[in-house]
Amino acid sequence: MKLMECVPNFSEGRDQSVIDAIANAIKSVKNVVLLDVDPGADTNRTVFTMAGEPEAVLEAAFQAIKKASELIDMSKHHGEHPRMGATDVCPFIPISDMTMEECVEYARRLGKRVGEELGIPVYLYEYAATKEEWRNLSNIRAGEYEALPEKAKDPAWKPDFGPHIFNAKSGATAIGAREFLIAYNINLNTRDKRKASELAAIIRESGRPAKDEKGRIIKDEQGNKVIIPGLFQHCKAVGWYIESYKRAQISINLTNYKITPPHIVLEKVRELASERGIVVTGSELVGLIPKAAMVNAGKFYLERMGESTGLPERMIMETAIQSMGLAELTPFDLDKKVIEYAIAKKDRLSAMSLESFADLLSTDTPAPGGGSVAAFCAALSAALTAMVSNLTINKKGYESVQNQVREIAPQAQDIKLQAIQLIDEDTDAFNAMMDASRLPKKTEEEIALREQKIEEATKQAILVPFHTLEIALQALKLADEVAKVGNMNALSDAGTAALTALTAAKAANYNILINLPQIKDEAFKEDINNRAMNLLQESETLASQIESFVSDRLKNA
Repeated sequence: MKLMECVPNFSEGRDQSVIDAIANAIKSVKNVVLLDVDPGADTNRTVFTMAGEPEAVLEAAFQAIKKASELIDMSKHHGEHPRMGATDVCPFIPISDMTMEECVEYARRLGKRVGEELGIPVYLYEYAATKEEWRNLSNIRAGEYEALPEKAKDPAWKPDFGPHIFNAKSGATAIGAREFLIAYNINLNTRDKRKASELAAIIRESGRPAKDEKGRIIKDEQGNKVIIPGLFQHCKAVGWYIESYKRAQISINLTNYKITPPHIVLEKVRELASERGIVVTGSELVGLIPKAAMVNAGKFYLERMGESTGLPERMIMETAIQSMGLAELTPFDLDKKVIEYAIAKKDRLSAMSLESFADLLSTDTPAPGGGSVAAFCAALSAALTAMVSNLTINKKGYESVQNQVREIAPQAQDIKLQAIQLIDEDTDAFNAMMDASRLPKKTEEEIALREQKIEEATKQAILVPFHTLEIALQALKLADEVAKVGNMNALSDAGTAALTALTAAKAANYNILINLPQIKDEAFKEDINNRAMNLLQESETLASQIESFVSDRLKNA
């Protein structure tokens, strides 16, 4: 599922009624979760954090900017933080299944709409920038709001979108795309701020001044300080003492965790601290973190221990929590700290108990139905394959296949997660079809729109089980592999994985076939039908081979 974050900053941190109005504008949009509202009276600025489906986030961002333009008058604004507009900045951040290029496109779409509909000059920054000098937000904001009248006269400051005028009330807005920022602190067993600052200077990208043997700063021939580069890119760090914790911390901002992940920084700090007789007691995450960062950390420590990485993602992340000491100072709740979990719908089918899901399935509601069950079967198949793989890892007598089963387990876990997501997607697709069928049909325009929406919704109701069919075949291939090399004591489980995957494939195909006749797009209908038949035929052939193999081995065991 595509997830995007947006962190707009508004030039109001004192009037709660304005802050609440902007928050309500965001909350009015479906499929968006407002994760945090952080006002500052001194800065007279409030930072909002929201996340959700990209189109919904785009709409929520626009509604928030619109509301701010109605309620905030920049001609009367004063605050400590640099600012140039009622909505000062509005960055989009990729969370999951999103590329930076997609976020850039959303930034441009929002900028165009804000410029055209609200008459606000918009400048694109960071990854969305159209000029190299505008990549840096501080360059765009130079002179702040007070400089805008002169910029409005300068052709070099023609905005990317909106009129090249001075908008006295709303100012100007910077809209962009950037990587996720992780605020991360490392705890030390010392109260000495200087020791924390020394370590911070070594790791941060900006580095530290070079010093001679007497501790004097070294300068070059031009009189400039000689700087020793820091160890990590995209890393900002300072040392400080926290009175409430009675200890020193290294406070870190990681501006691109994909290049510099927190667990790698932590391990290096542990090494550097140990050389100085300092102990890292744990670490602290401020705010939220993408699931990928936690999963990658957990896998790092599992691999270092020689353990399987093909575990459920929550177990992997629990390993990260323990290994990084993230719960040392305060409890670490995955459902509150991992952004994907924080915004997840609480009433999703996949979160139900087996009993509750079966009960709901047995009622007179048409959804959830066979499509969700097909996806569930695919998930169960992949889970069994992962189990067999994990029962083979580090087992005596299976030394020759260790590399193979260590690869199968995480692949199976990935299929499991995809299938679990499809449980809800199938029901959502059916509900979308029902919503489309309820659209008004009194006029020719209404009839045409209704037919269009029904066609679109029906296609989606076909594509979801088609995806289930695809991953069911993937699950079958993994079941085949693990049946041949996995722990003999779990051979029946490998066979069950194959049969369950075949059930998923056949059931998914039923859900394709029942909706295909409603499609008017003949090319789409023919393409999906042919591809589905090929996938099903391959699934049936492979499942038959696995069943024969497993049955023969069990009989001869």
